[in-house]
Amino acid sequence: MTNHRNHSIAIIVALDEQNAIGRDGNLLCHLPGDLKHFKEITTGQTIIMGRRTFESLPKGALPHRTNIVITSGNAVNYPGCIVVRSVEEALTHCKEGEKAFIIGGGKLYRSTLHLVDQLYLTRIHHTFADTDTYFPEIDFSEWELTERETHAADEKHRYGYTFMTYQRCK
Repeated sequence: MTNHRNHSIAIIVALDEQNAIGRDGNLLCHLPGDLKHFKEITTGQTIIMGRRTFESLPKGALPHRTNIVITSGNAVNYPGCIVVRSVEEALTHCKEGEKAFIIGGGKLYRSTLHLVDQLYLTRIHHTFADTDTYFPEIDFSEWELTERETHAADEKHRYGYTFMTYQRCK
């Protein structure tokens, strides 16, 4: 793996109480507060995703971010995106000092968890049925919780959720 010390690499993900992150190529539920949080954190940064994650975005490339799609398939036209074949290649497109966010899916999270410096987790306080995509198991002894913000269910949010930011222990 190439040296990535000039970049900070983070994972951002919403997961349920059983670490499920998706079902049939979609998010588990609609949480406007989480979408706003995601936008605030990733705007102006680089986001790296797998092909299926990109294809699940309702309007294509996310605005005001460098969108990088990793795919092993034939280069399809992904408007507004840089298309690469590997995580290593994706990181070559990150500017020095910039934070790169891995935004999914499950396969990409599994292959990059060992590389990242920060985790931005949104824990949804619910366990969903019929899930088919999961976040890898996290060894929390390797991480320090640096921020935590809990939100109760309300008229816009069917489920309560907690934003948690973890920094890898040195």
